[in-house]
Amino acid sequence: MQLACFLLVVLTGYADPAAGYSNGKVSIACRDMEPQHGYESSPDPPPYSITVDTPTFSPGDRITVSLRVASSNSTYFRGFLIEARDAGRSGSAAEGRFILVDPAQSQLLQCGHTQGSGVSHSDSSKKTQVQAVWEAPKNPPERVQFLVTVVHKYKVYWVRIAGPVVSVKGATAIPTTAVATDTTSPAALSTAFSSEGCGSSKSCLRDPVGCCPESDSPCFFLSFTSEEAGRSVTFELSGPAEGYVSFALSLDKWMGNDDVYLCVNDAGRVTISPAYVSGRTHPELAPEVALWDRAWRLADGVIQCRFHRNALLPQLENRFDLNQSYFLFLAHGRADKGFIHRHDRQPLISTNQKVITGPPEDLSGSRSPLLIKLHGVLMLTAWMWMVSTAVLVARHFRPLWSHTTLLGHRLWFQVHRTMMVSAVGLTGVAFTLPFIYRRGWSKHAGSHPYIGCTVMALSVIQPIMAALRPAPESPRRIFFNWLHLGTGAIGQVLAVVGVFLGAGQQALLLPGPWSPAVLTGWLLWIVLTDLLLLIHSHRVRTRGNDSAEDKESILFAQLESQRHGEVSKFRKIVLMVFLIGNTGFLAALVKTIASV
Repeated sequence: MQLACFLLVVLTGYADPAAGYSNGKVSIACRDMEPQHGYESSPDPPPYSITVDTPTFSPGDRITVSLRVASSNSTYFRGFLIEARDAGRSGSAAEGRFILVDPAQSQLLQCGHTQGSGVSHSDSSKKTQVQAVWEAPKNPPERVQFLVTVVHKYKVYWVRIAGPVVSVKGATAIPTTAVATDTTSPAALSTAFSSEGCGSSKSCLRDPVGCCPESDSPCFFLSFTSEEAGRSVTFELSGPAEGYVSFALSLDKWMGNDDVYLCVNDAGRVTISPAYVSGRTHPELAPEVALWDRAWRLADGVIQCRFHRNALLPQLENRFDLNQSYFLFLAHGRADKGFIHRHDRQPLISTNQKVITGPPEDLSGSRSPLLIKLHGVLMLTAWMWMVSTAVLVARHFRPLWSHTTLLGHRLWFQVHRTMMVSAVGLTGVAFTLPFIYRRGWSKHAGSHPYIGCTVMALSVIQPIMAALRPAPESPRRIFFNWLHLGTGAIGQVLAVVGVFLGAGQQALLLPGPWSPAVLTGWLLWIVLTDLLLLIHSHRVRTRGNDSAEDKESILFAQLESQRHGEVSKFRKIVLMVFLIGNTGFLAALVKTIASV
């Protein structure tokens, strides 16, 4: 028995003095407001609310601060710590001092240099509400926010719950009624967002066009509603994403110097934060005090979040005036432990600028910049239509049109040359457009730009080689023929590879599996047409060999003329069908590009 008592005394003497403070003397926690319990803050929304009796104050004024259990909960708390801090600098020292309302359940602390700048519990009894009076300092910041840490049980507590923001009289104030329930852990949404009212009561930006976030899983959705005669705006953001969804307000369609808002999935809970992008860099997070009435929902891989923001926040740097017009960016991507990575796709960008507090509109947008769309259309026109047709004509119509001339040259040669030169010109124009848009080399396009540069080089080499070709009777002509054929074949194969890779580029991500299927169909169309004409040529030659013994016959000339007419008719029909099919595939892809 004596040994047991001795061990108890020893263990008690060596216990960690910061293991818990049921007496409320928690000055050691004033700086970060973290209980020294050795556990993580609860990830659940806190069932407590913080309110004030007035949203504005003057130096020396007194404000009553109330901490109570939310009306919908039958819970309690045992410990608490309340401080008032500069709303623009949440890491700053406590401001002002408190006056006790009920000394039986609360006590004053010295947080920093001012006695009474914090107030905490005086015992560990169960509580459902406490009050304290805060007295403003002589030189207060323009906006002050009340922060509170609440302990329900030793292992269950919430740290730095964000309370109301009060403002010096004459400064821009955030409505007290809105921020009274604001918390660092936003509340959970019970239902999904709805597209009802888009264009009539709220402005919406959606991808795909017209999608409904409540019923369509692949739906990226942003809505905003002007409230209080344009003094504040409610934003709703939704989208299927592994890590985060976000939107930005921008003065142009180029990323940089933008007002950004992030909803990040962090271990099953969503953090809602403002940020600023100074260039094509990682967003710089800003204090969350600019946002209030925040709420979120996670369901079936879809992240949804909602928050309010005042239209004017002149006291906060890099928060744009919502009474002005901006382009809207909508992006999503992966996140790791709350840290976001580069967006997975090109952001959806509104077609036109929009005044955020202006009349409701159902906005349209695109994930692909106009220059990149033109790049795709020109490249497809050059290689899907012109080059494939020019190669087909040179390969299968040379004997058929060998005696037909146009402007002094054989018809097949004029068609082939005109189409190839036009294709080189279109390729050159298309080649420059991504460089103009990116303002340099793209580091995230994989092998596509390298293949494109190779194709461009071969496209320039081909006409130069053709201009310097030897005469038909020259012994060096055969070397030219093989080089011309080889260079063209390599260029065409690489162009096809480039087209398939281009359809999957972030800046022009065509929908799958539709787009790859159309491209595969086009490739098979070319191959099958070529095989059909090869088989037909082989059969014509076989029939010609079978009738070789009739060459002395008087009917030979008539048979040869008849056979030539049949061949000409068949190949012209094949060419027309080929051109119609080629045009159909090209039109389908151009329409798809226009819609992204």
